[in-house]
Amino acid sequence: MSLDLSAVSAPLLQSLQEIEAFEQTPLEENFPHTDSYTMLQQSATRFGDDPALEFLLTGQRDESPRSVSYRLLGERINATANLLHSLGLQPDQAVSIVLPILPETHFAIWGAQAAGIANPINPLLEAEHIGEIMHAAESRVVICLAPSAHADIWDKVTEAVRHAGKVEAIIAVEVPGLTSHVPDSVPDSDLRVLAYEQAMATQPSDRLLSQRRLNGDEIAAYFHTGGTTGRPKIAQLTHRNMAFLGQLIQVYTAHQDRQTILCGLPLFHIYGVIIQGIAAFSVGYRIVLLTPAGFRSPEAMKNFWHHIGRFRVKSFSTVPTVLMALSQIPVGDADISCLTNINSGAAPLSHSFELRFEQQFNVQVANGYGMTETTSLISRAPEYQPPGSVGMRLPYSRIRIAMVKGNRVEHNCADGESGVILVSGPQIFKGYKHAADNASAWTEDGWFNTGDLGYLDSDGFLYLTGRAKDLIIRGGHNIDPVLIEEPLNAHPAINTAVAVGEPDPYAGELPMVFIVPEAGQSLNVQELHDYCVEHISERAAIPKRFEVIDAMPLTAVGKIFRPRLRQLITEKVLTELLAGHDIDATVHCHLHKQRGLSADIEVTDPDDVERTRELVQNFTLPISVASAGQAEHARGLL
Repeated sequence: MSLDLSAVSAPLLQSLQEIEAFEQTPLEENFPHTDSYTMLQQSATRFGDDPALEFLLTGQRDESPRSVSYRLLGERINATANLLHSLGLQPDQAVSIVLPILPETHFAIWGAQAAGIANPINPLLEAEHIGEIMHAAESRVVICLAPSAHADIWDKVTEAVRHAGKVEAIIAVEVPGLTSHVPDSVPDSDLRVLAYEQAMATQPSDRLLSQRRLNGDEIAAYFHTGGTTGRPKIAQLTHRNMAFLGQLIQVYTAHQDRQTILCGLPLFHIYGVIIQGIAAFSVGYRIVLLTPAGFRSPEAMKNFWHHIGRFRVKSFSTVPTVLMALSQIPVGDADISCLTNINSGAAPLSHSFELRFEQQFNVQVANGYGMTETTSLISRAPEYQPPGSVGMRLPYSRIRIAMVKGNRVEHNCADGESGVILVSGPQIFKGYKHAADNASAWTEDGWFNTGDLGYLDSDGFLYLTGRAKDLIIRGGHNIDPVLIEEPLNAHPAINTAVAVGEPDPYAGELPMVFIVPEAGQSLNVQELHDYCVEHISERAAIPKRFEVIDAMPLTAVGKIFRPRLRQLITEKVLTELLAGHDIDATVHCHLHKQRGLSADIEVTDPDDVERTRELVQNFTLPISVASAGQAEHARGLL
């Protein structure tokens, strides 16, 4: 790098002016590396026997962690790549990786990228869905967990490969205390089955046998981002995308000493792979892997603050639902003074809850914004972050707010004016694997359309106001409404089904569905739920509520008007919540040009105003609460 980061003593890139000054040096001079493999091998050499990973299998208080040094990390990446190469994997062929949070998951992801293309898959998906992703990725090899009494991954994978088409071999990862032995074969199949450790022992670990020279524009990974049943949407990320983020974090953390971070995020998710993977490795962090289940482990969560103090963890990244769970877990006698900051993302975070959490644990919570298609980051919070913002743009990238019709930009928005968020830069992916998915992804002048709504202020800070696309975000888990609507609309008693996010103070949103029945048909909620359990492949997408209505609200051109449905369910959820606490109130929801969906609550008894504010403070949409008299007076002033 042309910038001497060793001399940095204060945080860099804290304002738009600093970012613009940094950009005066060409990108390739500040960030010369263009592939993930080279960066990881440099870290292996630079940090040697220092710990890269500390793995906790159970999360118990005094469990001895399994330690992986940077040197061993580099060696295991080489050996994994060589194993895949020995199986005939070509650079343009994919390896599907169906693993929980393990050191081997990192070996598999980065080794697969060195030999071909890594395709991390959520192991909690149903077998049919896993098979559809493998088929869409055209995977030749699968790396998965060996048979285990604690997980059904092996059973699901062996079922999934029957639908995958091109899979030739399965590599099974054995974990002492978690798995049993690897079978010799898969019944009724001619697939090769290899035990990971045994197969790795035959491979050199000091070099790539393929002698591959990686190109920054080559595809490094396929990430599943949604899509309809039968044709998952696959985002293609390049080696240059990943190397850019790895080098960028070196700049952002140049003023800090090396530190320990904790990872409880799944490693099929972009943030876990990039920010708590290659980015953390590139700066020599020690990463504590919080059990195979991560933040879903009851034992690990019970002992969470103990592990923070025990490993002297300085930061971790998570989603709002985990923060809410942590706020209910006593610190006890744990010394968590080492913890200085938490990154929250993947879903909106209530500002009032954020302030309470910061005060409760004496830690700073930062909110950023990104998605799979942007290699995890679009904006990042500097040390000072205005309330409600998600930070400012990355260097060498751009954020543009515009009014968009189809793929045509009608006009750019002024500061403070809400519109569609468009982005460009070196972190933007290469496009979706299936050409049809790219039709609406880009504007005609080449900007990526995030599908989200927001505005910029005069200092360059971004604020989110809603979503132009209709994803339901449940605790950081993106749910495509089509996944719910497609099977329900095939139900013989249903005329139309539309899924939207129901506001929830814990998960942010929960999937629910509005249904118009066929004429003369009656619908039973329990039967609908059972039908969804049978026909929806993603467990998190099963609706939590079914609302039967006479007709769908429509736009002037006859399209279903989803914002009105979100208004209706928000009003109902808030009204039910207050009625359940014996509070008489009226709820009105509005679609605001700048703030998006908001709610006004008029409470009949003035003594209930503060209690109402406490009840609704963890919802992420803006909510104002006043007594009926106060609200009437305010309207009289307008």
